[in-house]
Amino acid sequence: MQRLIIKDLEAIVSCDANDAVYKHADIVIEGNAIAKIGPNAAQGLEDGADIIDGAHLICYPGLINTHHHFYQYFSRNLPQVQNMELFDWLVALYEIWKGIDGNVIRYSSLSAMAELMKWGCTTAFDHHYVFPKKAGHLLIDEQFAAAEEIGMRFAASRGSMDLSKKDGGLPPDSVVQTIDEIIEDSRRLAAEYHDPSFGSMRTLALAPCSPFSVSGELLRQSAIAARELGLRLHTHLAETRDEENYTLERFGLRPYDYMETLGWTGGDVWYAHGIHFTDDELVRIAKSGSGVAHCPISNMKLSSGTANVPRMMELGIKVGLAVDGSASNDGSNLLEELRVGYLLHRLNWAEKAPSGYEMLKLATAGGADVLGRGDIGRIAVGMMADMFLVNSQRAELAGAALDPMNMLATVGLKAPVDYTIINGRITVENGRVKTIDEDRLSADSRATVARYLSGERE
Repeated sequence: MQRLIIKDLEAIVSCDANDAVYKHADIVIEGNAIAKIGPNAAQGLEDGADIIDGAHLICYPGLINTHHHFYQYFSRNLPQVQNMELFDWLVALYEIWKGIDGNVIRYSSLSAMAELMKWGCTTAFDHHYVFPKKAGHLLIDEQFAAAEEIGMRFAASRGSMDLSKKDGGLPPDSVVQTIDEIIEDSRRLAAEYHDPSFGSMRTLALAPCSPFSVSGELLRQSAIAARELGLRLHTHLAETRDEENYTLERFGLRPYDYMETLGWTGGDVWYAHGIHFTDDELVRIAKSGSGVAHCPISNMKLSSGTANVPRMMELGIKVGLAVDGSASNDGSNLLEELRVGYLLHRLNWAEKAPSGYEMLKLATAGGADVLGRGDIGRIAVGMMADMFLVNSQRAELAGAALDPMNMLATVGLKAPVDYTIINGRITVENGRVKTIDEDRLSADSRATVARYLSGERE
């Protein structure tokens, strides 16, 4: 079994249940799991091992991204949508997204995961729900292949939409599917890819897009299928006032009340955004065990509002951090999300806001809880070896590293991490992805973007 030793780390911020911080300690990784932690833990084990000199390095658990849209990586920074809010923004971008094909999915997924990885993310959940008829039904297969190629721990979704413009939804007819098509492909993907075992590198959730792009029957059938197949459930919810008005006008119910009637609550469910929940709804969500993916930068960019994360934490709701779609964030940097989220809540709630360390825990242990994972998100013996390392001697960290628990939120990082390790494998070293050729990926991705945005197809 391959052994990797990180020797004499300056500090290990574990994010475990005891909030342990180890000083001048070793981490011994056997295969894909953490075997030993502590001062001199590697003594007698160095022969034949790969060794990282941990002097001046601070170790953190790998970050866990609980909501993303990889396909949007190739529709970032488009001037025609910069000042729009969600509904208008979606309508405009669907006209571009309807040109997605397998090549776009492959390279946008690789590019998004490469950026996430370079900033310490080791597990990414992606919510893909756009299936243009001309692109075929194997788009999630492309994502699984990309994740395996780059070495990312990947939580995929079989997203879906069945409510097009002609039915009162937002998307064009060319990107929606029938309920039968969606459920059949969901079952296929679950059989081929979903691995619920401890340490799994690939899982699947069912994720109808939102209350304004899917029918109630699709939501019902997805919940039934997910629970039969042992999958989790995910959707956008309470993101904007427009969504609230939509469900009130059509169903006479607020968004969360509507989802309750369809069986969309419980410990196997998490929602993206959750900005406009009432306090009563938050209390009910806490009792149900459902979770929330918090997306501060996207919510700011689209003028959607600010989720009441302090209240969620007070109630014990499972909260994870997320970058959301690259086109509503224009980046895939969960460390930036961590710092912006910290500052946003300081602005809104002052002393009631989460501390820098509490924001770090949302991005690590909190994300693991939201995704239903007990094997990642913490540095502890027996956990999967997912972590990242930062050199405290960087010039921009002078005077900042005395408090490594809070540093990533209060000060932040201005350049990629020094190392990212996923499943015991070094995937980023000295700020560069090791598992793929970054320069080749950049060239191929630029060519794909040019073709895609011009409307050409392979």
